[in-house]
Amino acid sequence: MPTSPITTLAAEQQHVISLVELMKQEQTLLVAADADGLAELTPRKNTLLQQLAALSAQRHAALAAAGCEASEAGMEPWLAVGGSAEARAQWEALLVQARDAKELNRVNGMLINKQLAHNQGVLNALRMPAGLDAGGVYGASGQTVGSGPSKHFVIG
Repeated sequence: MPTSPITTLAAEQQHVISLVELMKQEQTLLVAADADGLAELTPRKNTLLQQLAALSAQRHAALAAAGCEASEAGMEPWLAVGGSAEARAQWEALLVQARDAKELNRVNGMLINKQLAHNQGVLNALRMPAGLDAGGVYGASGQTVGSGPSKHFVIG
């Protein structure tokens, strides 16, 4: 367990920098609708996020041991009492990098939602014929499925 809340900051910075790079790759893959690339990238991103969470938990434990709140909010009081100018600079750099990651995550989320809406539209188009003359779609038997009841009358 770290003796100081700043012990993990350098490693956290490296992890956030790596996360930002992965998120930029993710954004490129989302724009290209490259599902295979995304499937390959996602486990690496998840592993990085788990490691980052563990580092953050170590920092929180060190803050609690120093008598501060065991969260990001606890860093300011700790820096005011026990931090150096270098520690403050590291912390502020980490916060800037985290904001960059948050913005990339927001944009990537919008791209994901856009792709989901597009895919839903395509699925809906495949489920329903375009019009009465569309001829229907093929069912499980390989036969066309009509668009509703026939308007033809049988007179006999």
